[in-house]
Amino acid sequence: MSKVLHCSQLSKSYKQGDIETKILDKLELTVEKGELLAIVGSSGCGKSTFLHLAGALDLPSSGEVFINDVNILSLSDKERATFRNQHIGFIYQFHHLMMEFTALENVAMPLLIRGDKPKQAIAAASEVLSQVGLAHRLNHRPSELSGGERQRTAIARALVTKPSLILADEPTGNLDRDTAEQIYQLIRSLNKSVQTSFVVVTHDIALAMRMDRQLKLDHGKLSNFAEHNNVSN
Repeated sequence: MSKVLHCSQLSKSYKQGDIETKILDKLELTVEKGELLAIVGSSGCGKSTFLHLAGALDLPSSGEVFINDVNILSLSDKERATFRNQHIGFIYQFHHLMMEFTALENVAMPLLIRGDKPKQAIAAASEVLSQVGLAHRLNHRPSELSGGERQRTAIARALVTKPSLILADEPTGNLDRDTAEQIYQLIRSLNKSVQTSFVVVTHDIALAMRMDRQLKLDHGKLSNFAEHNNVSN
């Protein structure tokens, strides 16, 4: 299988005065094409920091990040922004949709940003919204959508550029159990149909255990989740 994401000796520290706080410590991770990976850990352990580094939104103190064999840290700021748009999708706990735009316009936005023609962008956005079961809600604004529909719109937006990697930060954390189950089933279905790799950061142990692999982030390092937890499937 081909590597979609590879992090080598990835470290991140923040310094305030003479005090240095180490968040990630020589972290190692490889994610294969089509893999569903869950990362769990206590609040403040650095999960979001890791996603920002893996998604080229922030720079590490040391180490390297490769996506599709490209060292994203060797790129300029402008090149990284273009690379993110083409290869990486993001899903957040709070959908971060633009409230003044319709679902269709929100999903088309990444394509318009990269320079696609409006007609093509709208057609692609419509197709992926249909994939997530929202063909009947294209022209509704976020305020007119349920929580689950907003999150499905956010997933559609992450998928519309056909990225090889999607980074999800608590994608079901703000949803009731039934809606969270729908989102999980959608992620699993899309993963199978388009072979996109997902790295899902979550506090939801039940969700994590249904992924292909589970890792725990603790003291800046990743380890096998099962080795530290007695969790029944």
